[in-house]
Amino acid sequence: MRHLKTLTFCIVLCSSFVAYSHTQDELVILEIEQGELIFQDEQMAAEYQAALKRQRMRHLAAMPWLEKFLLFVQAGIAHIIPKGLDHILFVLGLFFSSLILGSLLWQVSAFTLAHTITLALAAQGVVQIPGDIVEPLIALSIVWVAVENCMFEQTNKWRPFIVFGFGLLHGLGFASVLSDYGLPEGNFVALLLAFNIGVEVGQLLVLIAAAVLVWFIRHKSWYRQRIQIPASLIIALVGIFWFIERTF
Repeated sequence: MRHLKTLTFCIVLCSSFVAYSHTQDELVILEIEQGELIFQDEQMAAEYQAALKRQRMRHLAAMPWLEKFLLFVQAGIAHIIPKGLDHILFVLGLFFSSLILGSLLWQVSAFTLAHTITLALAAQGVVQIPGDIVEPLIALSIVWVAVENCMFEQTNKWRPFIVFGFGLLHGLGFASVLSDYGLPEGNFVALLLAFNIGVEVGQLLVLIAAAVLVWFIRHKSWYRQRIQIPASLIIALVGIFWFIERTF
């Protein structure tokens, strides 16, 4: 009986501690968001982000499986539209490279395969590259595909391999979002797949919107000079700006 009372006391104490720690997380988050606490140093900012992540993980753990799956699909779409302007410009760079469906499909497929690989590896912690290295390189990938569009009327046979290499970089960029969300170990593969599905849906929506806009003028003699090259130059200039901004 005595041992039973001791065990009960320990369980209650542990439960109280867990509840208290959860309350503390939520209290700190609330005070910061309401302006009652401010970030005095990097350590406090890091603790705030950690508290947010723990809170998200608790909410995820309490969700039904289907709700979690749909949440990560939505997160993948949102990372492209509207949050992923750099990824949107890269996909548009691929679109303006050629209106030949076969060529475009090869490039998009290479990009999809590549970012899926690095997204999975980075989400598992196998590959970890700092964002201050990845983000400028992503900007340069945008510049590269846009400049190629201006230089060549048709894509060369090496373009899918180049796009594959750039896709590896973009996958690392996607992984940073998953790191912020947190992936529960029990649903790791399913939620990783859900996020990737969302990314692909976002990319597809971008391609469809671009195709609709140029569908009736794609075969005009002036299409390349008035649409393809100017659009690619704008994409390249934005990429250069981002590279400078992210590097310096």
